[in-house]
Amino acid sequence: MNEFLVAALYMFTPLDDFEAMRSPLKAYCEERDVRGSLLLAGEGINGTICGPEAGVREVLAHLRSDPRLAGLNHKEAWTHRHVFKRMKVRLKQEIVRLAVDGIDPNEIVGEYVKPEDWNALISDPDVVVIDTRNDYEFAFGTFERALNPKTQSFREFPAWVDGEDELQKKPKVAMFCTGGIRCEKATAWMLKNGFEEVYHLEGGILNYLEKVPEADSLWKGECFVFDDRVSVDHQLQPRWGEWIPEEARHIINEDTDYEKSARAEADDEDVEQQIVRAVS
Repeated sequence: MNEFLVAALYMFTPLDDFEAMRSPLKAYCEERDVRGSLLLAGEGINGTICGPEAGVREVLAHLRSDPRLAGLNHKEAWTHRHVFKRMKVRLKQEIVRLAVDGIDPNEIVGEYVKPEDWNALISDPDVVVIDTRNDYEFAFGTFERALNPKTQSFREFPAWVDGEDELQKKPKVAMFCTGGIRCEKATAWMLKNGFEEVYHLEGGILNYLEKVPEADSLWKGECFVFDDRVSVDHQLQPRWGEWIPEEARHIINEDTDYEKSARAEADDEDVEQQIVRAVS
């Protein structure tokens, strides 16, 4: 029976007091047996939480009670057990690290494309489709026609764009990532660097898998997630590492810890710090 709710969430919004938010938020989650990893920064919040449905919904409502987070969106999935070992709330310079000054998705961002309209966009031969995730994520699954930047961290994305011949004429670009956060920053960066037609999948792959029937889907494979589920299928059901592509085995094995990996990706430290998974 799937009685644990997983909620992936993020929002770019100014949080001047983010440091003071940390301890009360962590305690609020722990009191409700909600576990996961949340990042707080001056630019907003990002993370994934898991726990009993009532507890997760209370945490989401608590976050939205802050007027600055009233518009917080999240994506849901279900599982039969916790997918995190503990609750972490961390303070960061960025909620997803691009390491480029002056990039603010609240100021400028690409055009959001709803999952229902995504297939038509990426089927257009005049559109270049880019997977903004890391290479091991790409190996689990991706959309048809998507370019693989072959990055080990999100910080490498601007350099890849600068060196990619197919992008030098600044064509129409459609980008996607797991939940949407990396694309928001990537589109903001591209618009500031001369690209005029930049689109991104609203809510990311997770939203697409929820909204688009598998029979109509252009997604191929599974979607990697930064927790004990390892990846999810088109019905957002956990795969628990039943299949790991060869290209991902250098950082993913039965001893890896996905909680540590989630921190590495959020911090954009070297993913070689091993992805975390304590199989139980």
